Amino acid sequence: MAVAEFHWHVPADHPAFAGHFPGRPIVPGVVLLDRAIRCAEDTLGRPGVNWQVGNAKFFSPVGPDETLTFSLTPKPSGAIAFTVRAADRDVAAGSLTPPAP
Repeated sequence: MAVAEFHWHVPADHPAFAGHFPGRPIVPGVVLLDRAIRCAEDTLGRPGVNWQVGNAKFFSPVGPDETLTFSLTPKPSGAIAFTVRAADRDVAAGSLTPPAP
């Protein structure tokens, strides 16, 4: 069960679309990871943490004007598992690990 959920509407004019890919704009995976990290920082109230990506899988491309739901679940290890969905499809999943305190 997710502890926190965040929604992000992908703006059609997001700068990443300029070169990724001409004629078929797709949100780069690194942008999805950046959003997941921002959500984790909000969940823990720890901005500016140097998160490590434990793993990440990308299942479905995301285009302009889609609304994504980021669901985060803290793990006993301190890591945060995340999933990303757009409407009725899985987009990405993975885990983030903060550095040791």
